[in-house]
Amino acid sequence: MPTPSLAALPVRRLTLRDLSACADLSEDRGWPREEHKWGLLLTAGRGYGIDDPEGGLVSACTVTEYGPPERPALAAVGMVLVAARHARRGVGRRLMRHVISAMGPTPLTLHATPNGRPLYEELGFKVIGRADMVSGRFSPGGPAPRTATRAATAEDLTAVLRLDAEVFGMDRTHIIARLPAFADRFRVAEEDGRLIGYAASWPNTHHDVVGPLVARDTETAKALVSSLAAHAHRPLRTDIDVRHEELLGWVTARGLERVADNVVMTYGAAELPGDWTRRFAPLTVAAG
Repeated sequence: MPTPSLAALPVRRLTLRDLSACADLSEDRGWPREEHKWGLLLTAGRGYGIDDPEGGLVSACTVTEYGPPERPALAAVGMVLVAARHARRGVGRRLMRHVISAMGPTPLTLHATPNGRPLYEELGFKVIGRADMVSGRFSPGGPAPRTATRAATAEDLTAVLRLDAEVFGMDRTHIIARLPAFADRFRVAEEDGRLIGYAASWPNTHHDVVGPLVARDTETAKALVSSLAAHAHRPLRTDIDVRHEELLGWVTARGLERVADNVVMTYGAAELPGDWTRRFAPLTVAAG
């Protein structure tokens, strides 16, 4: 049980001024600092945290909303962390209950590690799927991709947003419009002048993370990943929906290894909107 002093500490909104404290909290739990990702999540979404009277944060998480701002249709919860010195004292449960209350009727989704899953199940989240995190040096090989890809331009943004809304099931302009500045590489796939997929890769602490990855089919997804990998100087990492067995088999044959197995969970919704058959990997699991 939390001590009375810890239980009395208020939950507050986090801002970019808390970026270093969030990165410190990640490092405290053995995660990479991920300041680049924290910066995106704190500007495109909102953060919640509990301050430690001795300095830093007791706990933190992010929430990324989708749909109309006045009435979001879905919110993704991510980066749920509790400082090691305060672990197993009910702090994470308290923070998550605050988020659930703050979001009201808005359905929630998150990717849960095996360690976090029991807490989320206790709070009422249900498992609806699974994603495999894969990581490693990409080795080119096999037949050349049949789908043409190229670097995205500013003129592509309208078509990218249209395709993304169709596949994701709701508008994500506030996230996707940030990709040109956030990502190192942003590629699109075309057929007969029509956009059939897009993908980006962005720098994390030790990897180039591939995400989002949206494609008409597996061959298009392969072409996009290959085009991103061709210019990568570090190991790749991505999180692939396990229903895309062919793509998972292909990336492992190209040198990436499964390093984590996380479940996809929802609260207040039986399933996620959109078309999973064209949604291969998220921008980051923290943003859904």
